[in-house]
Amino acid sequence: MTSGQQGAESVPRRFSSAEIKSAFGHFSTGVTIITGQSDGMPQGFTCQSFVALSMDPTYIGFCPGRSSTSWPRIRPSGAVCINILASDQEPLCRTFADRRQDRFAHVLWRPGRNGAPAFDGVLARIEANVVNEIEAGDHTIVVAEPTEFWVSPARSPLLYYRGAFGCPHDATGVGA
Repeated sequence: MTSGQQGAESVPRRFSSAEIKSAFGHFSTGVTIITGQSDGMPQGFTCQSFVALSMDPTYIGFCPGRSSTSWPRIRPSGAVCINILASDQEPLCRTFADRRQDRFAHVLWRPGRNGAPAFDGVLARIEANVVNEIEAGDHTIVVAEPTEFWVSPARSPLLYYRGAFGCPHDATGVGA
């Protein structure tokens, strides 16, 4: 805050969805599929809002939309697997983003140690137990404590940038 603004009351500006998406789209994110179980059935959804929250204690976070139909089914189990997608897994990402199809119909998976579906071929997997949830606007911030890690050192990440998948290569767009 500059000295000329001290004491001035700030009125939050309302932004259009297009303005928000344009500004936030300049932050490149990795892409995950959050999985869990509900009554013995696998559940999952694509999520690009994932973050390492704390090293000690170790916490991670992800943010499902409040309109999610998958998160309310996973929540009661308290156990999740964060499958961090590799660069060649855009089709898998799209499958788990589409509510109209059986997401697990053509996907190979196995139960992780905590029972949540774990995918092979991903960049990394983090199994975790949910420890807290915080309502935040149209999303929920889920805080979880990792119980298992698995990493593939020879893979590249699937990135989402400016509304497209790929890697940012310069100021003009997205490169593959």
